[in-house]
Amino acid sequence: MGAHLHFDCYSGISGDMILGALVDVGVPFAGLVSGLKRLRLSGVTLRKRRVQRGAIHATKVDVVITSGLRKPLSLHRIHTILSASRIPDKIKQQSRSVFDRLAEAEGHAHRVAKNHVHFHEVGVLDSFVDIVGGLMCCDLLGVTRVTASPVNVGAGTLQSAHGILPVPGPAVAILAKGIPIYSAGPARELTTPTGMALLRTLTSEFGSMPVMMPTGIGYGAGDADPADWPNALRVLLAKPSSRGVREQDTILQLETNLDDVNPQMYEYVMEQLFSCGALDVALAPVIMKRGRPGIVLTCLAPPAQLDEILDVLFQETTSLGVRVREVTRQILPRRFVSVKVRGGVVRIKIADVSKTAAKAAPEYLDCKRIAERTGRPLNDVMEEARGAYRRA
Repeated sequence: MGAHLHFDCYSGISGDMILGALVDVGVPFAGLVSGLKRLRLSGVTLRKRRVQRGAIHATKVDVVITSGLRKPLSLHRIHTILSASRIPDKIKQQSRSVFDRLAEAEGHAHRVAKNHVHFHEVGVLDSFVDIVGGLMCCDLLGVTRVTASPVNVGAGTLQSAHGILPVPGPAVAILAKGIPIYSAGPARELTTPTGMALLRTLTSEFGSMPVMMPTGIGYGAGDADPADWPNALRVLLAKPSSRGVREQDTILQLETNLDDVNPQMYEYVMEQLFSCGALDVALAPVIMKRGRPGIVLTCLAPPAQLDEILDVLFQETTSLGVRVREVTRQILPRRFVSVKVRGGVVRIKIADVSKTAAKAAPEYLDCKRIAERTGRPLNDVMEEARGAYRRA
């Protein structure tokens, strides 16, 4: 069982912010520099410095390029650099997954094939090093579970190689599908494609901060220093406890009996509950008073989402009352790794059963999107993902 890392994205997220925050929370800077030398890239050095963003003291890690590649890179060229490097296979695979996600998002946003994408915003060496370095930092910290808050994407417009774009940019918006995002703070871009792709590859759970006992807290500064705004990424690190592999948290269990709801409404109600932060929703058939058939709707949710969940239940169903109880649950630490299949990238959810055993399953929504886009049978996509994970 490894460490638990939580990203607090109150001011968005970017590649350099991730590097700075992870160094600030305890990654040995010398170990990071040594690891990145295995990329075999010349003309690249790292610089670490302490800065202030608003009232926050943070670490800023800069990638300084003295010579070498400065032009946009193709996906093929990026894969070639990774293959020729001496970094661990695990980091290679994760790096490929991040860039594959970026290529899919950029290609979809600008209507070009994934293999024809040239990474204007993420292809030069500084962002390349941010991605590989961020993954190395997680490995150096022994992180096996990553969670994240909703992501602040910023507001206004941004200047890109394609011209002026709305915030979030098209690639960030695509990468944010299925992730809770919001807009606050200064009128500028706060979340970059690099940061969102890294977050999506690493993170297994988005939402309110889970119960954890932090052993370290770090802040990574962004380039911008807007007035009266602490532009930094905060991370909280919890090292393994001595209790064993299982963890415990406290959630709410909400229940209501329904006997006069059109069954066509069930799917919509469940979707609304999940969009409000529900952890799970179940419908169970029962026989109610006077022999009427009915449904017991059960919803599990974080305490912070209680009011939003109740709003959905009262507004979207005929319920006149909801039973609410606080329950504790034992949970297995979960993490994601990404594998490449024909047609895209699939996340594999891994749960540690013990220190020597784990169970894994492909993420259904990733497989569904690939099946819909390619026309392949869903089961074939899921089986290929399982096989790719076993081989990796």
